[in-house]
Parts: sequence; structure tokens; C-alpha cells
Amino acid sequence: GVTRGDGVRGDDVTANVKTIRSIPLVLRGSGFPESFEIRGEIFIPKDGFEKMNAEREKNGEILFVNPRNAASGTLKTQNSSLVAKRPLDCHLYHLLGDNLPYNSHHENMQKAREWGFNIPSHMEKCNNLQEVFEFIEKWNSERENLPFDIDGIVVKVNSYLQQSQLGFTAKSPRWAIAYKFKADQEKTRLVSIDYQVGRTGAVTPVANLEPVFLAGSTVKRASLHNADQIELLDIHYGDIVYVEKGGEIIPKIVGVDKSLRVPGSRSVQFITNCPGCGTSLVRKEGEVNHYCPNELNCPPQIKGKIEHFISRKAMNIEGLGEETIDLLFKNQLIRNVGDLYDLKKEHVVPLERLGEKSAENIIKSIEQSKEVPFSMVLFAIGIRFVGETVAKTLAGRFRSIEQLKNANFNELTRVEEIGDKIAESIIEFFSKDKNLLLIERLKSHGLQLEAYQTEPEPKSGKLEGLSFAISGIFEKHSREELKSLIENHGGKSITSVSANTSFLLAGDKPGPGKLSKAEELNIYIISEEDFLRMIE
Repeated sequence: GVTRGDGVRGDDVTANVKTIRSIPLVLRGSGFPESFEIRGEIFIPKDGFEKMNAEREKNGEILFVNPRNAASGTLKTQNSSLVAKRPLDCHLYHLLGDNLPYNSHHENMQKAREWGFNIPSHMEKCNNLQEVFEFIEKWNSERENLPFDIDGIVVKVNSYLQQSQLGFTAKSPRWAIAYKFKADQEKTRLVSIDYQVGRTGAVTPVANLEPVFLAGSTVKRASLHNADQIELLDIHYGDIVYVEKGGEIIPKIVGVDKSLRVPGSRSVQFITNCPGCGTSLVRKEGEVNHYCPNELNCPPQIKGKIEHFISRKAMNIEGLGEETIDLLFKNQLIRNVGDLYDLKKEHVVPLERLGEKSAENIIKSIEQSKEVPFSMVLFAIGIRFVGETVAKTLAGRFRSIEQLKNANFNELTRVEEIGDKIAESIIEFFSKDKNLLLIERLKSHGLQLEAYQTEPEPKSGKLEGLSFAISGIFEKHSREELKSLIENHGGKSITSVSANTSFLLAGDKPGPGKLSKAEELNIYIISEEDFLRMIE
């Protein structure tokens, strides 16, 4: 059993999962594939949570705030015997594999129930949108009667073939959508406002509130987003405000009860100077955010850039958290990301809360980061609008930092996913001497600023989310060449035909087994010419 993690790395929690009674250790019946993956959510039911907290209170232990946090924390616990004592349950909701019994989601989930898995009884197959909306409305009004908490409904396309045709975006499937119920709201008093400076210099107002219990946790802070939002709300210090907690990590203020406003209270005015360095803020044309332009000397920006650089999806430098970065900065050991590679163990050991072992691990992790591939380095250096996915695309297309630096606007915008805004940002980044000096410094330290020979050429995305089985002899390409073409355009080449296969690419004398399986499952069978037209 593995947690979702960041989508690439998760935690192995197999020992803990085995203690959950609703998860079968041995499957019942027959007809299940030799290997498959099943996904679900581990949770604590409401009554189990109440009993567990009552027991903790009786024993003088700290109470859990809400079932979700309790379940998450329990699952990460290293003590399986402790986990076994807690009322964890699990609902399974997604099945993956090459030889599933049916070519549709709902039918396979019903089959998984026969194998002993705890499939939610509330899951329903709808025949049209009207039935979908009726289902949503039903559970919106009845969700409080459920034995567990929910915050919405997931709607999925049932057919695996249609799922394959719809494919995925960089972050999520196009064949599933989450409908979130209206967020819970509470009223509380605005006490003060802090202004946070991000790594790009964007300044965000955050409200400090009188603590209020909202949607399972105590809320003390809420986002005000930007100056326009403050003006729109016409918010005053000391106002009674409506706080909402939706899908965001930080709750937000959505309204003000002006009938309770104290006469003569002072209206909130957005600050004019950076709270981190005192520089006058600027507001770029067409943007809602205010920015601090002092990116070279503004402490929050410097530390923010370094924190981004070391993060897991960037340089993946372990042992360097926010507090350690702050310590290194305060002791004038780092002023930019290049300084990390000049650090020595003797610099780090004397720092507060850091001993010899921690220092060794930090220096070792910094050294190991020199092997991180070019795409991750490109994401790490923090070009505005260049996220993880765009960085991979750019690294594949241009293959080195030099090629990217020399690319003009037209060359950049010809790349899939690169629009005008991203292209302009890349050109602006490489036009600044400070950035060119940083690149040279990172190069001198041995970071990977060229793509490995083994890194794939960029994918066009034309076949994104589609899977192809290949069979037979082809006129224009070998099977290996066809496999490379599929992968270079974002598709997946698979060895066998299953309900999850999008197409069988068939040449002369295709294997009879694959052909009959494709016909049986109504998989599209295409020729080499058909395939080449798809990637034109």
C-alpha cells in the first residue's frame, strides 16, 4: 500500500494498511487478474472518531481536531499495533490493470466488491446529465446523514475507451470532474492584516482573525488575495467577516457584516512599501498583484527562491527546510541558490539546532543534486510561468540552457504548451545579467544544464492519454520506430490488448490473438497510414 504523495513519490504504508479490517488480505471468488492496482481513501467514520476522542479525553491525551487529520496521521505512524487499535476504514473507488473483467469502470467496481473489497454502496451509474445532477442534489441534502464526512461528488466517464480518448491534462484526467458542495461559512472578527512576499515578489494580504471552528479545524488566518479584493469587500479593521473554507489550503474572507461595523473604524488600505525590505511596491499593467521590484536584496524573495530551488520537484535537496534556510540566511552563508554549492560542513555544524550528522546529510544532499536532470534544474531556477510540466517540455525541445537562452520568440511559441506569456517571460529572464551570472555559476558547480542523451525528445501531446498495442509487419517503420513515435507524441505503447487499450496499430500479418481480443473488446484497429495521419 502506497500513499498518493506528490504524484511521483509516496509513503509505503503496507504494514498499516494490512491492519484495516475492511481491506481483504486474500481475495474471494475468481476472475480477478494476476496483478492489478486498486485505489481508494482511508478514513475514520464519525462514530469511530467520537469514541476514539472520548477515550483519549478519558486518558488525558490531546484530542484529534478532525477525522481527516486523524486518519492521515495514523496512517503515517510507524507503530502498526497502534494503527490496528484505531477505527480506520477504507472505501475503494478505482481499479487499474491490463486484464480487467469489463471495459467499463462501474461494472469492474461491482466485480471488485465480489472479490471482497469495500466498494461504496452509494456509487451509482447515471444514464444522462439530469440523473447526475439529481444524484448531486440528493447527497448535497443528505450528506450529513452519512457515517463519514464528504465535501463533494466525483463524476466519471464510465467507458474505458472514452476515457482513453479523452486522456489527461498535466495534472488530472479529462474524464473525471469533482463537484464540490458549497463551502462552510462562519463569522468572526478581523484583528489585523499581515502582508506576505513570495519568491516572485508578489505581495499577498493575509487576515489575522479571532479563532473560529470551521469545517473540522480552527481557523485563525484567511486570504484576502489582493488590493482589488480588499476594495471590493470595503473591509475595515475590527469588522465581523464571513470566512469560507473551500478547496483552498488557506480559508478566504468572502464578505463583511456591515451592520455590525464599529462606527469610526479604520478602512483597510493596501500597503505601499514592501514589508520585507521597504522598497516601494509596483503594480504591473494588466495584473492584480502588487510586486516588490527589489528581487536581489529583498529577504523574503531571496529565501523564497531558495526554498523553491531545493524543493522535491526541483533540486530535491533533503534536510534543508524553511527554518534551516532562514538560519543560513541570517548567518550570511547564502544570498542566492548558487551559494548552496559553496557550503562546507564546517559552515553548517556551528549553527543552532544543527549537529555534525545533520550538516553531513545536508552537504551530501547538495552534492547529489548535481545529478538532477536538466528539466528539474530548469524548473528550479524559477523562471516565471515555467512550471514543472513546461520545464520538461522546454528541456526536451531545446536540450540545453544555451539553446534555450538563444531561442527567439517565434522559436519558443512554436513549442507545444508555450504561449506568448511564457515566451516573453523566458526572454526577459535571459536578458538580465544577474540571471546569466547565476547560470554560469551553476554550470561551474557541475549542475546538469544539458539534457541527458537518455532523456526523451519532447512530446507533442497529440497522443496524450492514448495507449497503442502494435502487431504485424509495417511498410514505412519498424515496430521500435512506431513505439518511439507513439511515446514522442505523448502516447503509451503497450504489449497486450486490454479494455484500457485505445487502439490496435495493425500491419501485415498481425497476431491473431491481439486481433481477436481487439474485436471482442471493440478496440479501434488502425493501419500505419491512419496512425501517421494522427501525428501530422
